[in-house]
Amino acid sequence: MLRPFVIVMAATLLCCSTASAAERIDVQAAASLTDVMNTLIDRYEQHQDVDLVPVYASSSTLARQISQGAPADVYLSANEKWMDWLEEQGEPLQARRDLLNNRLALITADGSGIENFTPDAEHPLSQTLKEGDRIAVGDPDHVPAGIYARQALERLGQWQTLKPRLARASDVRGALALVERGETPLGVVYATDAMAGEHVRQLGLFPADSHDPITYPAALVGREPSPQARAFLQWLGSDEAASIFRQYGFEVNGSADAN
Repeated sequence: MLRPFVIVMAATLLCCSTASAAERIDVQAAASLTDVMNTLIDRYEQHQDVDLVPVYASSSTLARQISQGAPADVYLSANEKWMDWLEEQGEPLQARRDLLNNRLALITADGSGIENFTPDAEHPLSQTLKEGDRIAVGDPDHVPAGIYARQALERLGQWQTLKPRLARASDVRGALALVERGETPLGVVYATDAMAGEHVRQLGLFPADSHDPITYPAALVGREPSPQARAFLQWLGSDEAASIFRQYGFEVNGSADAN
């Protein structure tokens, strides 16, 4: 007579456990957002019964993975191009909005002895490099930070000279790491990465008009986003989240779309 009772109790416990399990939200975010998103996720999970699972990589890698079926509820790209590309592949995106802006920075290792300067047309980077030196960048063929770097070097008339001397990384954090490890004396990263990096310092910002605006669009992925994913994306545009983004050096674009 006890066995049916045990079965019923086990089924009841399983049902209750399932009902109380936190909703999983898969977040695909550009590598340059790693530190700030980890902080935002910790803050959000303190007050909401959700399990936010982030994946960080170059925006191009993430877009390709999503198009191939990788789990994604929210996608944050470091440029418009890869968000547009994902839509062109037929991936439904909803509540899309430009969330953040950034700047492009030239960095070096602490103690390098290189004096600060503005990397513009009057200060060719080749003059700072010794024979055999390279410049760390995200791969300009697909990494947003590298694409912006190429635009800047082209508009400053330095691309052809420096192209053979690029150390191409799979994402912007990879470029940062090359400078941190002393493998390259210079690196082109976002200003926020320059702030986040260990044992590196910013030499100067590239002129804002030397490259396209660095914009971070964010969107819900899929035809039927969960209410929890929609609420998280909306919260990313809140005053609370904006304050955290600014602490990490990002420029914030207004409030979230209520839709």
